[in-house]
Amino acid sequence: MADPTGQSVLMLLASKDFRDEEYVQPRQEFEQAGARVTVASSTTREVTGMLGMKVTPDVLLDDVDPGQFAAVVFVGGLGSTEYFHCPAAHRLAQSAASTGKPVGAICFAPVILANAGLLDGKAATCYPSQAANLKKKGARYTGKLVERDGNLVTGDGALAAQQFGKTLVELMTSPDT
Repeated sequence: MADPTGQSVLMLLASKDFRDEEYVQPRQEFEQAGARVTVASSTTREVTGMLGMKVTPDVLLDDVDPGQFAAVVFVGGLGSTEYFHCPAAHRLAQSAASTGKPVGAICFAPVILANAGLLDGKAATCYPSQAANLKKKGARYTGKLVERDGNLVTGDGALAAQQFGKTLVELMTSPDT
């Protein structure tokens, strides 16, 4: 896709304790590029971030049609562990990745991609405390703030949130770079 304008990005939030900056900053990057953002979670009730931000998800994870979205992003924070072994989250990531769509995960959330089998042999990063979980699933942990390998983008944490969002927008704009 040459232009994210009008495209939809799905952001998956934990039902509690997502990392506020890892939601807000990438969302701002997507919206500034002209993309629409849809928020999914395991609930459609208001969810609360680690720093107190309140967000009401648009759709249940179980009701997401990955074909409707140009990119799928897993927001990190302590709460993202809720999706580490979640078949619906794994199917969502696998479906998006198999069709060449950008898939992103930041902080703890890259473990979701690793557990879904998407990071085997891929360069990836995450919050340092989760590096062993990526390596166990075959990822080449780099420790960078943001890492891109093909259509997969991973980020270290809150300090990488803006760059993570920018990298996903760049990938949406020119997927072959």
